[in-house]
Amino acid sequence: MAGIYIHIPFCTSRCVYCDFFSSTDSSWRGRYVEAVCRELQLRRDELGGEPVSTVYLGGGTPSTLTVAERARLFDALSTVVDWGACSEVTLEANPDDVTPEFVASLADTPVNRLSMGVQSFSDADLAFLRRRHTARGAVEAVELCQATGYDNLSIDLIYGLPGQTLEGWQANLQQAVSLGVPHISAYSLIYEVGTALWCMRERGEVKECDEELSLRMFDELIDRLAAAGYEHYEISNFARDRRYARHNTSYWTGVPYLGLGAAAHSYDGRVRRINPASLRRYVEAVESGRTACDEECESRDSLYNERILTSLRTCWGLDLERLRADFGEERLQYCLEQAQPHLRGGRLAIDNGVMRITRQGIFTSDDVMSDLFWVD
Repeated sequence: MAGIYIHIPFCTSRCVYCDFFSSTDSSWRGRYVEAVCRELQLRRDELGGEPVSTVYLGGGTPSTLTVAERARLFDALSTVVDWGACSEVTLEANPDDVTPEFVASLADTPVNRLSMGVQSFSDADLAFLRRRHTARGAVEAVELCQATGYDNLSIDLIYGLPGQTLEGWQANLQQAVSLGVPHISAYSLIYEVGTALWCMRERGEVKECDEELSLRMFDELIDRLAAAGYEHYEISNFARDRRYARHNTSYWTGVPYLGLGAAAHSYDGRVRRINPASLRRYVEAVESGRTACDEECESRDSLYNERILTSLRTCWGLDLERLRADFGEERLQYCLEQAQPHLRGGRLAIDNGVMRITRQGIFTSDDVMSDLFWVD
């Protein structure tokens, strides 16, 4: 089963922390949508005839598309997707775009899941992050979706903001849990090079959250959501009743996917294809009838390292027998040898042939996983 990702890079304004490719120049939008539809036809053979099980419209802010633009995209997708067999169609939305008219318009699309970029239920946090919505607006957007039948919702939260307190984070979690959404993603604030946030820190305008406090917030996140019935199925993701993000889960389990749009990535199990992070280069290439992507063939070593990284992120862990079958005895033994300090320290555990990161190890998961990487 394959997935399709469509990158919609347009935003009304830019958040201080965002390092995804995006643009506030909406004048390109019409040509861009047509280019995505054209690219799908140019590259449909890359799906290899596989049925499409998930579609994800990410951004940027896909909820800024007009009804006609969304309809155009889904009409094009209908040429390669059997909607009856496609289990999940996700659209990312900003809370202040979620109006009664917006929700009503979804009835004419295959969208059956919304991923809402809430980030915080604190107006002070939202102002700092330069989000467009208010805390009350976020709650009302979720409640509107639920009242109109769109209850397959995910919300994103961010913790570790400058000046954020543990009590403030607890209030965020309490509000999130009270809404009863089936899926919550939560991320520690990262100062990516070149973002407005990174520049603010470099100028001394903000100070990073203390690492110990950030870890306490992560601990609180895990405990609060577990107590509310959420399964911690991936480092940053929590779901009730196994309502996992199926499209994102496919990334972690190696399912091939086709990425369309500027800066989108594709992967067929061996080759990665990367579109240019430029509206002009992307649109003009596709309009001329050629694909815009560059190719990177994955080496055996990089595929092994990716298996370590993606498998250990999840509750399903690293299947050691499958690792042996796919990469050989030498790499399996290397993995086990490198894991020994973490197994003895309680950061990793092996059960029924599956290696997993433990609750103790999850706080240093990047270091744990990188120690298992193959290095020439």
